[in-house]
Amino acid sequence: MNLATKSVLGFLNLALMMCLAIFLPAGTIRYNQAWYYLFIFFAGIIVITIYIFINDKRLLQSRLKAGATAEKRPLQKWVQGLASVGFIGLYVVSGFDHRYQWSHVPSSLVITSDILLVFTMLFFFIVFKKNSYLSATVEVQQDQTVVDDGPYSIVRHPMYSTALLLFIASPLALGSYWALLTLPVMVLVLALRCLDEEKALKKDLPGYGDYCKRVKYRLIPFVF
Repeated sequence: MNLATKSVLGFLNLALMMCLAIFLPAGTIRYNQAWYYLFIFFAGIIVITIYIFINDKRLLQSRLKAGATAEKRPLQKWVQGLASVGFIGLYVVSGFDHRYQWSHVPSSLVITSDILLVFTMLFFFIVFKKNSYLSATVEVQQDQTVVDDGPYSIVRHPMYSTALLLFIASPLALGSYWALLTLPVMVLVLALRCLDEEKALKKDLPGYGDYCKRVKYRLIPFVF
């Protein structure tokens, strides 16, 4: 199976999973916040994927090998499993929230969250453009070097920092306060992934230890 076919199938699989996770609990497709959210999310995914396909096929290939089964480190298998539960749970709770009208999120906050989501997709694009070694699994690739400029001069894991923005914006963009309950799970996932990934990088990637001394924060400047 060629790379283009794998990319399209991966995209369709993600789209189907997210739509089912949102609309089945909602009990309806008349869920405007969800349609706006999905449009922004998948527009961003399409633009990023096309860019990587044209400019960095090796990176795209590495991104397609994702999930708990693709991880080699035992802790990462557990972390990825927990991440899947939190990710799907976010959409399931939002769907039920819409069905039973548990939350009453102001339109202004939904729109603000949609705008934040747009910037989140832009940040993802910037990080992918900067770092060609962003494998979906924790590994040190052949000829990999330390990237220490751009967003990597601010935090050591800007990809995960951007993911944190996604997990904050998503529940509110979907009109659900209750879905914010999944946020602690995703914060735990990101923190554990960072800590374990850095063990591997310090061990196997030359210069990473010195980089950690120069850039002190992993996810959030002045916090962590």
